[in-house]
Amino acid sequence: MDSPAYTHERTVTATSQGTEQLIGGVDFVAVPTHNLEAASEFYGQTLGLRRSVYIPDRNFAEFETGNLTLSVINPERMGMEHQTSHNAIALHVDDVGAARRELEDKGVQFTGDIFDTGVCFMAFFADPDGNALMLHHRYKPRTTQA
Repeated sequence: MDSPAYTHERTVTATSQGTEQLIGGVDFVAVPTHNLEAASEFYGQTLGLRRSVYIPDRNFAEFETGNLTLSVINPERMGMEHQTSHNAIALHVDDVGAARRELEDKGVQFTGDIFDTGVCFMAFFADPDGNALMLHHRYKPRTTQA
């Protein structure tokens, strides 16, 4: 049974098969940290993301990428296990090479050379906690299959 505090009017989205889709989007991605202050400095100052929330007594801060919120949390202080993310969050940039040089000048270390997949450029690095990130730029149109 739904609690009135956790219900709201639902937006209905149809799938390609004409059925109703339960999930309507992604609200945020949690990024674990052991040190909220250091992580906040990295995401805010080093990467230049706008900080929209900072509540250290609740063990989290949020940063806006333009289309996705990164919720930096200290899971251990929330009763959860800290698990570093090894699946890179792809951060869109207009020029991977220029963005990489700018971040390298700020002390960010990258893994390997810029990778060209044939449709996009990627450059891999990690935050101070070891969470995987990448700079990403798609230069060919995205094609999808239903």
